Amino acid sequence: MTSADTPSTDVTTGGAPRPGSPGPLAGRTVSRIGYGAMQLERLHGDRKAGVALLRRAVELGVDHIDTAQFYGNGFVNDLIREAIRPQDEVVVVSKVGADPDPDGPLPLRPAQRPEQLRASVEANLTALGLDRIPVVNLRRLDTGPGLRAEGDQAVDPDDQLAVLTGLRDEGKIGAIGLSGVTYDVLRRALPAGIVCVQNAYSLISRVDEDMLRLCAAEGIAWVPFFPLGGGFPGMPKVTDEPAVRDAARSLGRTASQVGLAWLLRHAENVLLIPGTADTGHLEENIAAGTMRLDDATLAALDAVPSRTTEIPLD
Repeated sequence: MTSADTPSTDVTTGGAPRPGSPGPLAGRTVSRIGYGAMQLERLHGDRKAGVALLRRAVELGVDHIDTAQFYGNGFVNDLIREAIRPQDEVVVVSKVGADPDPDGPLPLRPAQRPEQLRASVEANLTALGLDRIPVVNLRRLDTGPGLRAEGDQAVDPDDQLAVLTGLRDEGKIGAIGLSGVTYDVLRRALPAGIVCVQNAYSLISRVDEDMLRLCAAEGIAWVPFFPLGGGFPGMPKVTDEPAVRDAARSLGRTASQVGLAWLLRHAENVLLIPGTADTGHLEENIAAGTMRLDDATLAALDAVPSRTTEIPLD
């Protein structure tokens, strides 16, 4: 694991073509299709399979991995530490802002206070075996499905960015990203040097289009989570859309691949981190980077209506 760039923009250090073409992230060149590691929690009983999946991702050209210490309460970061080697030149992106809560209504609880953010960075460093995490995302909980910050967890973003910029100055993190934020919070945070934004976004959930455009103008990577919708029961899925299914049949691909390919085509600053615990699905996700959507197909997909990602939490 490293924060260094690779010698060529067309291939990774291992010589594999960059899935989805090359794109910028925190001043480095990475494959536009990376890997979201959250689903590795499902392999808690099969550590060998988890390591093998990560190694296969690297073989396929994945060179940025999204993780968090609260994924599997440290298990996922521990797998990454075992599987990813320094010579792989993989950029690890972690996030802070929540802690594990296995017995709660969601398996997480907010951890937004500055001292909690610092503790989370330190925990990530230890678990990943790194001296510096290339990118750390602040999960703000302002928008999108899932947790909300209340009481003493409702912290001003300036206070949070102060501790993260301090950690950057100390050399413990390389760059700062944001997740689960509003347009106004992103605007306020720009002077801190934001390098990426992670919000729920997909073909069927495009309410953050203005934020995506702002990121493009500022040279900030847009890294959608829930890139195929779903995520929680009752949320709509990209793969259920008739236009997506029609395109998949016409192209001889899967509906999931169509949804991912649309994201890559929609904006040049999009980086994808689809997650899976299955090697076959991993390979399918990577192959979405080779798809070409003609103008008629793209127009049909663009016409799919956007809808909310909000869900009630009991």
